[in-house]
Amino acid sequence: MTTEPAWLTAARAKLGTREAPGVANNPTILGWAKRLGVKVLGIAYNADSVPWCGLFVAWCLSDAGFDLAADGLHRMRVAVRASAWATWGSNLARDRLAPGAILVFERPGGGHVGFYVGEDTAAYHVLGGNQGDSVTVTRIAKARLVASRWPKGVPVIGAPVRLATSGKPLSSTEA
Repeated sequence: MTTEPAWLTAARAKLGTREAPGVANNPTILGWAKRLGVKVLGIAYNADSVPWCGLFVAWCLSDAGFDLAADGLHRMRVAVRASAWATWGSNLARDRLAPGAILVFERPGGGHVGFYVGEDTAAYHVLGGNQGDSVTVTRIAKARLVASRWPKGVPVIGAPVRLATSGKPLSSTEA
């Protein structure tokens, strides 16, 4: 029996992936962009210094078998931008969140997108890319959430996951 959606399993497999330091680029991150291409991403993505949380979400969904070009992702503004994910798929009520839900947050200077893995009283625990320049799980204040989404036509697997605060501070920037 499947306990979590395939895209979340794909995301977990990428934990620890980091940007290259300085002017170098991580070939893994650039490889995701190359495979997805401009038709899905909306731009020619050529440096891991460009925000890549949206790229990470797109890659994980693609890795799990979603044809994002066919799903209308290319008609979104620019898929590498976090805010573009706020209209993809179907709305998922906050009290129905389940591991793998796509969460979109506001932040100064832009947005952030990642996958729900759980929550505590004050924060969602989010598995995402470009969190401290790597793929990590971080705590993001619930008040920053602007959208929660689930792939259209796919049954929701699971329910909200209550977690301890973990002692980790709240993230204030995900770059």
